[in-house]
Amino acid sequence: MSLKLQIIICSTRPGRVGPAVANWFHGFAQSQGLFDCELVDLADFQLPVYDEPNHPRMQKYEHDHTKAWSRSVAKADAYIFVLPEYNFCPPPSFTNALDYVYSEWNYKPAGFVSYGGVSGGLRSAQLAKQWVTAVKMMPMFEGVTVQMPWTLIGEDGRFQANEHHEDSGEALLKELLKWAEAMKPMRSR
Repeated sequence: MSLKLQIIICSTRPGRVGPAVANWFHGFAQSQGLFDCELVDLADFQLPVYDEPNHPRMQKYEHDHTKAWSRSVAKADAYIFVLPEYNFCPPPSFTNALDYVYSEWNYKPAGFVSYGGVSGGLRSAQLAKQWVTAVKMMPMFEGVTVQMPWTLIGEDGRFQANEHHEDSGEALLKELLKWAEAMKPMRSR
């Protein structure tokens, strides 16, 4: 049974380019055959600013949107967060989604496909790596950075990856698999 990888589109704003980048990475990850891949869009969950009365560690969720998000997060063994850079940071939708649940994230590896201007979202990914450790996730050193993604989207709306993106993606997925396999026993305790 292969491990489940969720590729999560973290931007929820209208007009975002995240889905184009995430769709490319989802197809790329599937072609590598290392994981059972699922594309997840945070926008589909419509999570308001955190609104649960109980701490997430208790898992006493009262709202349907939280229960749906919990079920989604819980079924994955590893994650790739596809995220932009907003003012040198990840989007607030990422941090809000991270805060909604706790145990569901524990002892799982996380990788990042970041995008933005000339930095390719690198500052966003660096900060996000620190944040995921607070919910006991292991961030990967490897990552994919996409500079000026809007220049790489064709008329058909598809992201046109180059060799650098594919090489980085391959290295990220191989490392993510090692960590997901190694951490699996920790999740069964």
